[in-house]
Amino acid sequence: MTSIKRTTEKNLMVFTGRAHPDLAEEVASLLGITLVPTTAYDFANSEIYVRFQESVRGSDAFVIQSHTAPVNEWIMEHLIMVDALKRASAKRITVVMPFYGYARQDKKHRGREPISARLIADLFATAGADRLIAVDLHTAQIQGFFDGPVDHLMALPILADYVRDRYGDQQLAVVSPDAGRIKVAEQWSSRLGGAPLAFIHKTRDITRPNESVANRVVGDVTGRICILVDDMIDTGGTIVKAAEALMNDGAAGVVIAATHAILSDPALDRLKNSPAVEVVVTNTLPIPDDRQFDKLTVLSIAPLISRAIQEVFEDGSVTSLFDGQA
Repeated sequence: MTSIKRTTEKNLMVFTGRAHPDLAEEVASLLGITLVPTTAYDFANSEIYVRFQESVRGSDAFVIQSHTAPVNEWIMEHLIMVDALKRASAKRITVVMPFYGYARQDKKHRGREPISARLIADLFATAGADRLIAVDLHTAQIQGFFDGPVDHLMALPILADYVRDRYGDQQLAVVSPDAGRIKVAEQWSSRLGGAPLAFIHKTRDITRPNESVANRVVGDVTGRICILVDDMIDTGGTIVKAAEALMNDGAAGVVIAATHAILSDPALDRLKNSPAVEVVVTNTLPIPDDRQFDKLTVLSIAPLISRAIQEVFEDGSVTSLFDGQA
């Protein structure tokens, strides 16, 4: 006999860092398992220590971490977890990023600038990641920054189904906050029964981050409930100015829908005082109680992530989750 043969069994294990454990626990629960017990803490000089309390040898490992503030700390913890899994002989390591840090730095606007989104992909590849799963990347080309499979999940079905159920009996218009996201608005339109499209013509000074000017509305929104869709809300300046421009153009009301609720100051004050009747987001990022307000509705992204993990683990089709459009 010149060899030993064994029929191996695949072993799905889910891990989480400290950035957003509630989401990871919900994902694991939907998969019918518990999170792998993990020891993680900071040393006195702020260095991070991570150790898994179970053997991960030969496992199909999924490491969930949202890159919320402080972004650099949680990215570093995510990288350390991947390195620990690689050194502990995990068979395949899939990095799950509900929110991809540095995604807005995806190109050079001026000379001598970095492309930090590419750097993040390179860091995870070097750490030992075999695959990435992300939700609503700021731009689709980020998928090409990682030299391996990338599953780009879309929160659109979750958000659009909620909006349709709540506002579907009224006259709607789907509005993109800028011309660059009109393709996403088209997908929203088809999901909402062919609602007409509009977009906000805006200008942005690249030397002043988080600031833009909403110049005018392109499209007819008169008398319609406008569904203003974007991938993220950071300081809220862009989206609130767009909502004000829509109301000034004759809209009957504005509903803001976005995947990632970063909600950096002064987003809360801006959104509370905005003309929007509702702000609908997902829980890709943690939203503590003191960052919530009456207009805010938070939908869970965990069912989508758990289904994607199941498809990857079973060598199924992630694209099938989105009717072949992912």
